[in-house]
Amino acid sequence: MSRRLRFGLVALILGPWGLAAAALEAWGSRPAPAGPYGAIIVAGCRVEPDGQPSVALAARVELALQYAAADPDAVVIFTGGLGEHPPSEAVAAARYAEARGLEPGRVRLEDQSTSTEENARFAAAHFPAERVLVVTSAYHAFRARRVFARYFPTVEVTGAGGDAWPRVRGALREVGAIGLYALRGRL
Repeated sequence: MSRRLRFGLVALILGPWGLAAAALEAWGSRPAPAGPYGAIIVAGCRVEPDGQPSVALAARVELALQYAAADPDAVVIFTGGLGEHPPSEAVAAARYAEARGLEPGRVRLEDQSTSTEENARFAAAHFPAERVLVVTSAYHAFRARRVFARYFPTVEVTGAGGDAWPRVRGALREVGAIGLYALRGRL
């Protein structure tokens, strides 16, 4: 059984929240249009106790590296402050990317943010660009596009996949986050 089919079945079992989560996953897994981009922005995500990026953050970085290879003039902005474990999400992601060949001269760090809203606001304040590509998890792409579009003139978004259960869990959590952001006027 394919990952998409399993994800869809779980979504159906979980009812309306599951259907919304499945829709977010499907929407966010589309590839982004080709560059050039002024910046490729990697949305922050959890760091493991050993200081390595979580599976989700590593998947975001791997996808960003593919776009960076195709767009050699774009800088790569890693976002995310210090969470439960050091280093900051931005530093962990940048180290991971550099270990995989990203040139240090292309790396920019936004390492103070603690939310998607702050990822966008702080990145725009320190690294303004006309057209950006935001790389996140597929289930987070809808909200990321809406939030980053408040701070950058042109925003494209692409989402990394991953294992089924973390994607389902993240998508279900994301449905609630979208509701909160909408209530607060942040979408």
